[in-house]
Amino acid sequence: MRFVPNFLTIGRIAVTPFVLLLLFTDRLWGQGAALILFVLAAISDYWDGRLARSMDADSRLGRFLDPMADKILVLGTFVGLAVLHPEVAPWWAVVLIAVRDLGITGIRIRQESQGRTLRTIPMAKTKTTFQLVYLIGILTLLTARYLPGIVAQGALWVLQSMIPIALLAAVVVITLYTGWRYIIGMQHERPLKNN
Repeated sequence: MRFVPNFLTIGRIAVTPFVLLLLFTDRLWGQGAALILFVLAAISDYWDGRLARSMDADSRLGRFLDPMADKILVLGTFVGLAVLHPEVAPWWAVVLIAVRDLGITGIRIRQESQGRTLRTIPMAKTKTTFQLVYLIGILTLLTARYLPGIVAQGALWVLQSMIPIALLAAVVVITLYTGWRYIIGMQHERPLKNN
């Protein structure tokens, strides 16, 4: 049973292409299925860590794969939205998030190659939560566009307002701040606690 946390993590990576494929269907069933798959993948992010701790199955591989899976799911979905709906996921925001996440991934890979582990700082998990919640909200609104009457009208009103951009700007700020925290922590040679 000790393999279950890593199985969930790998599953999060594997489901990302299907989320993207469904996003491009431009149908209610496709948008709804993309939303459901994304929510399940987001939930797995919580459960793989919890199971690893409860089963005492924490491993170096798991500590590396977990943030990697988060980045693949989040960045993949952001890129898909930037292609399809740049009004709610403009490229400037996606690029800033990608630069931070890929930069930290590069640092993590370098640390691993030197036999060290870059532990996830607590605020980085908060950053991931904000990213996931934003994406779930947008995917929900994109699905709701296909529903009848006032639901579709309300979803379109929110999507066309400044609300998504304002929330995304907050997500970008938090994302960049956590990246800065990693870099400052490394410069001061302080051990990094728990992306």
